Amino acid sequence: MKDILLKLKHISKSFENIEVLKDIDLDVYDGEFLTLLGPSGCGKTTILRLIGGFDSIDNGEILFLGENISTISPNKREFNTVFQSYALFPHLSVYENIAFGLKMKKLDKQTIDFEVKEALKLIKLEEYGSKMPNELSGGQQQRVAIARAIVNKPKILLLDESLSALDFQLRKAMQLELKQMQQKLAITFLFVTHDQEEALSMSDRIVVINHGIIEQIGTPKEIYENPKNLFVANFIGQTNLLNCKITNRAEGKMQIEGIESTFDSFTQKSKTDELTILIRPEDLRVERDKNDISVSNYFESKLNQIIYKGITIDLVLELTNGKIILASEFYNEDSDALDYKIGETLYFYWNEGWESIFEN
Repeated sequence: MKDILLKLKHISKSFENIEVLKDIDLDVYDGEFLTLLGPSGCGKTTILRLIGGFDSIDNGEILFLGENISTISPNKREFNTVFQSYALFPHLSVYENIAFGLKMKKLDKQTIDFEVKEALKLIKLEEYGSKMPNELSGGQQQRVAIARAIVNKPKILLLDESLSALDFQLRKAMQLELKQMQQKLAITFLFVTHDQEEALSMSDRIVVINHGIIEQIGTPKEIYENPKNLFVANFIGQTNLLNCKITNRAEGKMQIEGIESTFDSFTQKSKTDELTILIRPEDLRVERDKNDISVSNYFESKLNQIIYKGITIDLVLELTNGKIILASEFYNEDSDALDYKIGETLYFYWNEGWESIFEN
């Protein structure tokens, strides 16, 4: 277990009598890439601003290496922030932008020159030191903003939606570069985003936030495969939600209202007769003939649409009760998916243990 670098204890914050954070507890570990994930207005940026010292807390404590820094000004905290807008100085060159913080520390010219050149090398812009910000692309400006922050060797780098202004291809490339940069520098990154895929691909741990509270903290795998509640399940990735009413339980099986097939004992996890079964599209299996299915928990459906995505194929299926389900499978030369006919009857199922169950 890594050492705790930063600890938030019972943090609350309100703006104009509206509570935006409610009793937040969070540990941030040394050297980790931690992402605050949630919808717009959930409070994730407010947490970042409180850590950075740009806003004051109403209640609680922010501890850095065990010391309460809640009332310390931003410039005295060992953190740096990369904002969504990058906030580069337009009248300064790339070199001067990166050197700005070092000059404020009154370091000697030789040290500043060495550190700036090392930072330019890290962001792969060695030849751009004399350029002005308006001569750079969005991705290059983002790199410079990061270099200006990391050249000060902060203990924690705070990144507020710092990739959101980039186009899709550049954003994907920068996700990889940012993660590699964090691993090389061994600096704690605290990253704010509302993009689930971005959080899953970059993070060591994810903090899912909703309406000012923490819904779940875990690794990307834990968050995706074992969501704590329906909010997390719905917010992370694509999901199929089956609202079911159990009509009979007997001999380790049960029946669902309106469904002809019987289901195995996984639903015994629920003590109530009304539940929601969550199953990811990629975990569903589809067959033309129900006799090819070795488990009893299958559903009959009608094929509404085939969506070809190159690597994968999505099948849009309609249950007999009108519910729409999405099944996704990798496409290869042996796949039958493109041979299916719209309106054809198909049966889908999943293996026991691949589902998450929530009581209604």
